[in-house]
Amino acid sequence: MSSPAPAPDAPDAVMAVPTAPVRVADNLNEALHALFAADPHLFLLGEDVVDPYGGAFKITKGLSGAHPDRVLATPLSEGGIVGVAGGLALAGDTAIAEMMFSDFATLCFDQLVNFASKSVSMYGRRIPMRLVVRCPVGGNRGYGPTHSQSPQKHFIGVPNLALFELSPFHDNHAVLARMIERAEPCVFFEEKSLYPQRMFTGGVVDDLFTFAPLAGPGDWARISVGGEEDYDCLLIAPGGLARRCLGAMRELLMEDEISCQLLVPSQLYPFEAGPVVEEFAAGARIVVVEEGVAGGTWGTEVAAHLHDRLWSQLREPVRLVCSRDSVIPAAPHLEREVLVQQDTIRDAVRRTVR
Repeated sequence: MSSPAPAPDAPDAVMAVPTAPVRVADNLNEALHALFAADPHLFLLGEDVVDPYGGAFKITKGLSGAHPDRVLATPLSEGGIVGVAGGLALAGDTAIAEMMFSDFATLCFDQLVNFASKSVSMYGRRIPMRLVVRCPVGGNRGYGPTHSQSPQKHFIGVPNLALFELSPFHDNHAVLARMIERAEPCVFFEEKSLYPQRMFTGGVVDDLFTFAPLAGPGDWARISVGGEEDYDCLLIAPGGLARRCLGAMRELLMEDEISCQLLVPSQLYPFEAGPVVEEFAAGARIVVVEEGVAGGTWGTEVAAHLHDRLWSQLREPVRLVCSRDSVIPAAPHLEREVLVQQDTIRDAVRRTVR
């Protein structure tokens, strides 16, 4: 006779406890806590980053309580914040500087371009500069012209300055650790609309899409329909646009039977084309999506590399999708018309494939 199943409160009963999805903001906060616990020479500087406020988007909450001497609230001077952080890095420490909004990164452009990035190599030997500047970017929140921009393109092409972007497919502890290990200044662009969204884990996005890391430099994630390798269009976009791309991909598949694959890099610059070239399916079209306005952008950098590497296999030039050439309105209905949206991407792919 078989033994009865244990009661739910029996000691040897195994209860399935559902785990809540981890938000991108929480993953980033946990990453910072882990880095501070591991490195006694790590400092973080920024406006209102100490508790109880914990930063404008609460990314630094709890850090000042655990490390009061190394999490420093600063005056409203972005040039001063990055200048001090660069000095700490030059002296051998590790520094993370937070811009409350990326729009204000123009105020520290001199410190980044003329001091921090040059300090790596202008003293006759290579000097480690472990400096990360965090920049919340992007619109779709009604913040208006001066708090909604995506200024990535202004930092492309600076020697010894690497650019990364927040992604729901990349664990932030690994990404931040990689930036620090580079021992050169890095800018980390964080799409604000991602903060409340969930991290993707376990290789599953939803009922239709799966994702997997790609081997090689740049730390790419590949998102496809059930891991299929055949597709009509290859989308390339940074993490902040991933959800809009996914929405467009679903519509295109269901309504037009157009299959897309999406590649999302963690590292924007220096751009690593190798994984894209290896992943490219001959005959597919390529569409590069970014939220900034056209002209000297990350997207043009990507297109230049891919034209050089894939010219004999491309059926037509790489198509670029950018926001309109305009300041960003505060009114939500006007803001939506200016910035790249899901339907912008969908329509661009339709035009490209047809």
